Amino acid sequence: MQLQLISLVLIFLHSMEYIDTQQASRIRRHRKLHPGVSHGCQGGCATCSDYNGCLSCKPRLFFFLERDGMRQTGVCLSSCPSGYYGTRSPDINKCTKCKADCDACFNRNFCTKCKAGFYLHMGRCLDVCPDGFEPNEQYMECTAIVHCEVGEWSQWSPCSKRGKTCGFKRGEESRTRETLRIPSASGDTCPATKEKRKCVVQRRRCRKGERKGGGERKRRPNKEENKEENRESRQEERDTDNREESENKNKTEHRRRKAQIKQRVSTAGSTVQ
Repeated sequence: MQLQLISLVLIFLHSMEYIDTQQASRIRRHRKLHPGVSHGCQGGCATCSDYNGCLSCKPRLFFFLERDGMRQTGVCLSSCPSGYYGTRSPDINKCTKCKADCDACFNRNFCTKCKAGFYLHMGRCLDVCPDGFEPNEQYMECTAIVHCEVGEWSQWSPCSKRGKTCGFKRGEESRTRETLRIPSASGDTCPATKEKRKCVVQRRRCRKGERKGGGERKRRPNKEENKEENRESRQEERDTDNREESENKNKTEHRRRKAQIKQRVSTAGSTVQ
Protein backbone atom coordinates (compact mmCIF):
# COMPACT_ATOMS: atom_id res chain seq x y z
CA MET A 1 0.00 0.00 0.00
CA GLN A 2 2.80 2.36 0.92
CA LEU A 3 4.64 1.54 -2.28
CA GLN A 4 1.56 2.52 -4.30
CA LEU A 5 1.31 5.88 -2.52
CA ILE A 6 4.99 6.59 -3.08
CA SER A 7 4.59 5.75 -6.78
CA LEU A 8 1.62 8.14 -7.15
CA VAL A 9 3.54 10.97 -5.47
CA LEU A 10 6.53 10.46 -7.77
CA ILE A 11 4.27 10.45 -10.83
CA PHE A 12 2.58 13.71 -9.69
CA LEU A 13 5.89 15.48 -9.06
CA HIS A 14 7.19 14.38 -12.43
CA SER A 15 4.08 15.71 -14.11
CA MET A 16 4.40 19.12 -12.41
CA GLU A 17 8.03 19.34 -13.46
CA TYR A 18 7.06 18.57 -17.04
CA ILE A 19 4.37 21.27 -17.07
CA ASP A 20 6.77 23.90 -15.69
CA THR A 21 9.32 22.91 -18.31
CA GLN A 22 6.77 23.32 -21.11
CA GLN A 23 5.63 26.73 -19.84
CA ALA A 24 9.20 27.99 -19.58
CA SER A 25 9.85 26.75 -23.09
CA ARG A 26 6.82 28.61 -24.47
CA ILE A 27 7.87 31.84 -22.72
CA ARG A 28 11.37 31.55 -24.18
CA ARG A 29 9.95 31.00 -27.69
CA HIS A 30 7.53 34.01 -27.28
CA ARG A 31 10.38 36.26 -26.17
CA LYS A 32 12.44 35.22 -29.18
CA LEU A 33 9.56 36.05 -31.53
CA HIS A 34 8.48 39.26 -29.60
CA PRO A 35 11.51 40.70 -27.81
CA GLY A 36 10.68 43.11 -24.98
CA VAL A 37 6.97 42.16 -24.83
CA SER A 38 5.49 41.48 -21.40
CA HIS A 39 2.10 40.21 -20.19
CA GLY A 40 2.57 41.47 -16.64
CA CYS A 41 1.65 45.11 -17.55
CA GLN A 42 -0.06 47.88 -15.62
CA GLY A 43 -2.34 50.76 -16.54
CA GLY A 44 -4.84 48.77 -18.60
CA CYS A 45 -2.30 47.28 -21.02
CA ALA A 46 -2.84 43.71 -22.21
CA THR A 47 0.69 43.54 -23.64
CA CYS A 48 3.47 46.05 -23.26
CA SER A 49 7.08 46.84 -24.02
CA ASP A 50 9.73 48.50 -21.87
CA TYR A 51 10.49 50.99 -24.66
CA ASN A 52 7.13 51.45 -26.47
CA GLY A 53 4.73 51.15 -23.51
CA CYS A 54 1.37 49.53 -24.20
CA LEU A 55 1.14 47.41 -27.34
CA SER A 56 -2.46 46.29 -26.84
CA CYS A 57 -5.21 47.11 -24.36
CA LYS A 58 -7.63 45.27 -22.15
CA PRO A 59 -11.26 45.04 -23.35
CA ARG A 60 -13.23 48.34 -23.72
CA LEU A 61 -10.10 50.51 -23.41
CA PHE A 62 -8.79 52.63 -26.29
CA PHE A 63 -5.22 52.40 -27.54
CA PHE A 64 -3.56 55.81 -27.95
CA LEU A 65 -0.05 56.84 -28.95
CA GLU A 66 1.35 59.66 -26.84
CA ARG A 67 4.01 61.69 -28.62
CA ASP A 68 7.11 62.87 -26.74
CA GLY A 69 9.34 64.54 -29.28
CA MET A 70 10.23 61.84 -31.83
CA ARG A 71 9.21 59.03 -29.50
CA GLN A 72 5.71 57.53 -29.34
CA THR A 73 4.50 55.61 -26.30
CA GLY A 74 1.34 53.53 -26.25
CA VAL A 75 -1.20 54.05 -23.46
CA CYS A 76 -4.66 52.59 -22.78
CA LEU A 77 -7.47 55.06 -21.97
CA SER A 78 -11.14 54.80 -21.01
CA SER A 79 -11.91 57.77 -23.32
CA CYS A 80 -9.94 59.51 -26.04
CA PRO A 81 -8.33 62.96 -25.46
CA SER A 82 -9.48 66.20 -27.09
CA GLY A 83 -8.97 66.18 -30.83
CA TYR A 84 -9.53 62.41 -31.11
CA TYR A 85 -12.53 60.08 -31.23
CA GLY A 86 -12.77 56.40 -30.31
CA THR A 87 -13.32 53.61 -32.84
CA ARG A 88 -14.07 50.01 -31.88
CA SER A 89 -13.37 46.88 -33.90
CA PRO A 90 -12.86 43.14 -33.17
CA ASP A 91 -9.10 43.60 -33.52
CA ILE A 92 -8.43 46.81 -31.57
CA ASN A 93 -10.12 49.82 -30.00
CA LYS A 94 -8.13 52.93 -30.81
CA CYS A 95 -8.22 56.74 -30.77
CA THR A 96 -8.41 58.37 -34.21
CA LYS A 97 -7.54 62.01 -34.86
CA CYS A 98 -10.31 64.50 -35.80
CA LYS A 99 -10.16 66.71 -38.89
CA ALA A 100 -7.61 69.51 -38.97
CA ASP A 101 -10.13 72.33 -38.20
CA CYS A 102 -11.91 70.31 -35.48
CA ASP A 103 -10.90 70.52 -31.82
CA ALA A 104 -13.30 67.77 -30.61
CA CYS A 105 -15.46 65.36 -32.58
CA PHE A 106 -17.94 62.52 -32.30
CA ASN A 107 -16.60 60.81 -35.41
CA ARG A 108 -14.68 61.82 -38.50
CA ASN A 109 -17.69 63.52 -40.11
CA PHE A 110 -19.22 65.22 -37.05
CA CYS A 111 -17.35 67.86 -35.10
CA THR A 112 -18.51 69.03 -31.65
CA LYS A 113 -16.00 71.88 -31.14
CA CYS A 114 -13.96 73.87 -33.63
CA LYS A 115 -10.49 75.32 -33.45
CA ALA A 116 -9.94 79.08 -33.17
CA GLY A 117 -11.19 81.03 -36.20
CA PHE A 118 -13.92 78.55 -37.13
CA TYR A 119 -17.64 78.40 -36.25
CA LEU A 120 -19.49 75.16 -35.55
CA HIS A 121 -22.53 74.51 -37.75
CA MET A 122 -24.31 71.14 -37.93
CA GLY A 123 -21.17 69.16 -37.14
CA ARG A 124 -18.94 71.14 -39.51
CA CYS A 125 -16.37 73.87 -38.88
CA LEU A 126 -16.85 76.96 -41.11
CA ASP A 127 -14.97 80.23 -41.36
CA VAL A 128 -18.16 82.01 -42.59
CA CYS A 129 -21.69 81.16 -41.43
CA PRO A 130 -24.29 80.31 -44.13
CA ASP A 131 -27.28 82.49 -45.07
CA GLY A 132 -29.83 82.81 -42.28
CA PHE A 133 -27.21 82.33 -39.57
CA GLU A 134 -24.84 84.63 -37.71
CA PRO A 135 -21.57 83.95 -35.85
CA ASN A 136 -21.84 83.63 -32.06
CA GLU A 137 -18.49 84.81 -30.76
CA GLN A 138 -19.12 83.53 -27.24
CA TYR A 139 -19.72 79.90 -28.21
CA MET A 140 -18.04 80.02 -31.66
CA GLU A 141 -21.16 78.63 -33.30
CA CYS A 142 -23.43 79.64 -36.17
CA THR A 143 -26.81 80.51 -34.64
CA ALA A 144 -30.05 81.31 -36.44
CA ILE A 145 -30.87 84.98 -36.97
CA VAL A 146 -33.77 86.04 -34.72
CA HIS A 147 -36.04 88.95 -35.69
CA CYS A 148 -37.98 91.01 -33.16
CA GLU A 149 -41.59 90.10 -32.45
CA VAL A 150 -44.07 92.32 -30.59
CA GLY A 151 -47.58 91.70 -29.30
CA GLU A 152 -50.85 93.52 -29.92
CA TRP A 153 -51.43 97.09 -28.75
CA SER A 154 -53.22 97.57 -25.46
CA GLN A 155 -56.33 99.75 -25.14
CA TRP A 156 -55.76 103.50 -25.03
CA SER A 157 -55.40 104.81 -21.51
CA PRO A 158 -57.89 107.34 -20.09
CA CYS A 159 -57.32 110.88 -21.27
CA SER A 160 -55.19 112.67 -18.68
CA LYS A 161 -53.07 115.73 -18.15
CA ARG A 162 -50.21 115.93 -15.67
CA GLY A 163 -51.47 112.76 -14.05
CA LYS A 164 -55.02 114.10 -13.63
CA THR A 165 -58.21 113.02 -15.36
CA CYS A 166 -60.17 116.18 -14.51
CA GLY A 167 -59.84 119.93 -14.75
CA PHE A 168 -58.87 120.06 -18.44
CA LYS A 169 -60.31 119.68 -21.91
CA ARG A 170 -57.27 118.71 -23.97
CA GLY A 171 -54.99 116.00 -22.67
CA GLU A 172 -53.03 112.98 -23.73
CA GLU A 173 -53.63 109.24 -23.85
CA SER A 174 -51.18 106.37 -24.38
CA ARG A 175 -50.97 102.67 -25.17
CA THR A 176 -48.26 100.00 -25.02
CA ARG A 177 -47.38 96.55 -26.37
CA GLU A 178 -44.97 93.85 -25.17
CA THR A 179 -41.79 92.59 -26.82
CA LEU A 180 -42.35 88.87 -27.38
CA ARG A 181 -38.94 88.04 -28.86
CA ILE A 182 -35.69 89.99 -28.53
CA PRO A 183 -33.77 90.15 -31.84
CA SER A 184 -30.28 88.74 -32.30
CA ALA A 185 -27.34 90.89 -33.40
CA SER A 186 -28.26 90.69 -37.11
CA GLY A 187 -32.04 90.49 -36.63
CA ASP A 188 -34.63 93.20 -37.34
CA THR A 189 -34.86 95.71 -34.49
CA CYS A 190 -38.07 96.16 -32.52
CA PRO A 191 -40.62 98.84 -33.50
CA ALA A 192 -41.96 101.31 -30.95
CA THR A 193 -43.69 99.71 -27.97
CA LYS A 194 -45.23 102.96 -26.65
CA GLU A 195 -47.48 105.49 -28.36
CA LYS A 196 -49.08 108.78 -27.27
CA ARG A 197 -51.68 110.99 -28.87
CA LYS A 198 -53.65 114.11 -28.08
CA CYS A 199 -57.19 113.72 -26.82
CA VAL A 200 -60.17 115.99 -26.12
CA VAL A 201 -62.73 115.37 -23.39
CA GLN A 202 -65.64 117.23 -21.86
CA ARG A 203 -64.10 119.39 -19.25
CA ARG A 204 -65.22 118.89 -15.67
CA ARG A 205 -64.05 120.34 -12.41
CA CYS A 206 -62.07 118.15 -10.04
CA ARG A 207 -63.98 117.23 -6.90
CA LYS A 208 -62.47 118.00 -3.54
CA GLY A 209 -60.16 115.17 -2.46
CA GLU A 210 -60.26 113.51 -5.89
CA ARG A 211 -57.20 111.30 -6.28
CA LYS A 212 -54.58 112.15 -8.85
CA GLY A 213 -54.14 109.55 -11.57
CA GLY A 214 -56.45 107.11 -9.78
CA GLY A 215 -53.91 106.46 -7.02
CA GLU A 216 -52.07 109.24 -5.20
CA ARG A 217 -53.93 112.13 -3.56
CA LYS A 218 -53.89 115.31 -5.60
CA ARG A 219 -50.98 117.58 -4.77
CA ARG A 220 -51.78 121.21 -4.13
CA PRO A 221 -50.52 123.16 -7.17
CA ASN A 222 -48.19 126.10 -6.71
CA LYS A 223 -48.71 129.59 -8.15
CA GLU A 224 -46.77 128.96 -11.33
CA GLU A 225 -48.74 125.83 -12.05
CA ASN A 226 -51.99 127.70 -11.38
CA LYS A 227 -50.95 130.45 -13.79
CA GLU A 228 -50.03 127.91 -16.44
CA GLU A 229 -53.30 126.03 -16.01
CA ASN A 230 -55.32 129.25 -16.13
CA ARG A 231 -53.44 130.35 -19.25
CA GLU A 232 -54.08 127.02 -20.93
CA SER A 233 -57.73 127.07 -19.87
CA ARG A 234 -58.21 130.55 -21.36
CA GLN A 235 -56.49 129.43 -24.55
CA GLU A 236 -58.73 126.38 -24.76
CA GLU A 237 -61.78 128.57 -24.26
CA ARG A 238 -60.62 130.97 -26.99
CA ASP A 239 -59.98 128.04 -29.31
CA THR A 240 -63.43 126.66 -28.58
CA ASP A 241 -65.08 130.04 -29.15
CA ASN A 242 -63.18 130.54 -32.39
CA ARG A 243 -64.11 127.08 -33.58
CA GLU A 244 -67.79 127.60 -32.72
CA GLU A 245 -67.77 131.01 -34.38
CA SER A 246 -66.20 129.54 -37.50
CA GLU A 247 -68.77 126.75 -37.56
CA ASN A 248 -71.59 129.28 -37.18
CA LYS A 249 -70.18 131.36 -40.03
CA ASN A 250 -69.98 128.30 -42.23
CA LYS A 251 -73.58 127.38 -41.42
CA THR A 252 -74.77 130.94 -42.13
CA GLU A 253 -72.84 131.01 -45.41
CA HIS A 254 -74.27 127.63 -46.36
CA ARG A 255 -77.87 128.83 -45.68
CA ARG A 256 -77.24 132.03 -47.64
CA ARG A 257 -75.93 130.17 -50.67
CA LYS A 258 -78.78 127.70 -50.49
CA ALA A 259 -81.27 130.59 -50.46
CA GLN A 260 -79.53 132.23 -53.43
CA ILE A 261 -79.67 129.01 -55.44
CA LYS A 262 -83.35 128.60 -54.60
CA GLN A 263 -84.08 132.17 -55.65
CA ARG A 264 -82.23 131.70 -58.95
CA VAL A 265 -84.20 128.58 -59.73
CA SER A 266 -87.47 130.38 -58.95
CA THR A 267 -86.51 133.36 -61.13
CA ALA A 268 -85.54 131.11 -64.01
CA GLY A 269 -88.89 129.35 -63.81
CA SER A 270 -90.82 132.66 -63.95
CA THR A 271 -88.84 133.78 -67.00
CA VAL A 272 -89.66 130.61 -68.89
CA GLN A 273 -93.40 131.09 -68.23
